[in-house]
Amino acid sequence: MTSANYEQLPASLPEPEDDGAAAHLPGTPLPPVTLPATSGGTVNLARLGQPRAVLYVYPMTGTPGIPLIEGWNQIPGARGCTPETIGFRDHYSELTGLGAEVFGLSSQTPPQQAEAAERLAVPFPLLSDAGLVLAGQLRLPTFTASDGVVRYKRLTLVVSNGQIEHVFYPVFPPDQHAADVVAWLRG
Repeated sequence: MTSANYEQLPASLPEPEDDGAAAHLPGTPLPPVTLPATSGGTVNLARLGQPRAVLYVYPMTGTPGIPLIEGWNQIPGARGCTPETIGFRDHYSELTGLGAEVFGLSSQTPPQQAEAAERLAVPFPLLSDAGLVLAGQLRLPTFTASDGVVRYKRLTLVVSNGQIEHVFYPVFPPDQHAADVVAWLRG
């Protein structure tokens, strides 16, 4: 499979429904979880949002040459991590111009995150939470795919001074999400 296939969303993806799994998050401070970053070193999430940060959380980016997990396209909200990341990359200047730092986060390993960051020319850090530590601390929504691995459901946290100001959940379609975040910040 070529990388171009991951950059396009297939037709007829199932739209995720709001199951209320993120309703408790607005107003919650980010915990002092320190995660490896593709920018080198680590990032302490409690220090994000000084004054504002956008932390988009996603299940996993596909890797060219490695088939997606069986049934991946049928899981509502699973497919589209690469187009979503491309959107944040392409809107990066607008987001930073609006005073927001940008971070991506998934449960993929640091080498997997580094591969995606390099291949997609991402100008911001991708964070690795392979142990789903943030999910445990904030009760973030997750799902289990056919391979038995627990992954994050797609959501975005807008953080202001270390506290969750706004949550985008569910996120659909993922390829238009960064523009939605820009519009909200301009709001």
